Amino acid sequence: MNVPVVLMLSTLPDAAAADVLAQAALDARLAACVTSLGAVTSQYHWKGVLESSQEVQLLFKTSIARSEELQRFVEARHPYETPEILVWQVNASPGYGQWVNAETQRPLHV
Repeated sequence: MNVPVVLMLSTLPDAAAADVLAQAALDARLAACVTSLGAVTSQYHWKGVLESSQEVQLLFKTSIARSEELQRFVEARHPYETPEILVWQVNASPGYGQWVNAETQRPLHV
């Protein structure tokens, strides 16, 4: 049976900013995996002007239990005034979904 996991997509201004954010999310165990989807060109309206930017997309994979915390984490550390954060739930294969859940569990302090 498939396991629900959460995907979160965000764009960052460059590879260095993307690497910093990805590493921080992994270190905090908020994501099991962060995939850099590479360079993209984004075109958008911003403050009344049509803009075009070279950016780097990141795809975070996390558990349902950690998704809201991950979103707050990304929002707080993102260099953009209004970061793109797109979140959706998907069904993962059993093995992968269980791995995502295990990797994003908080460590127990006994």
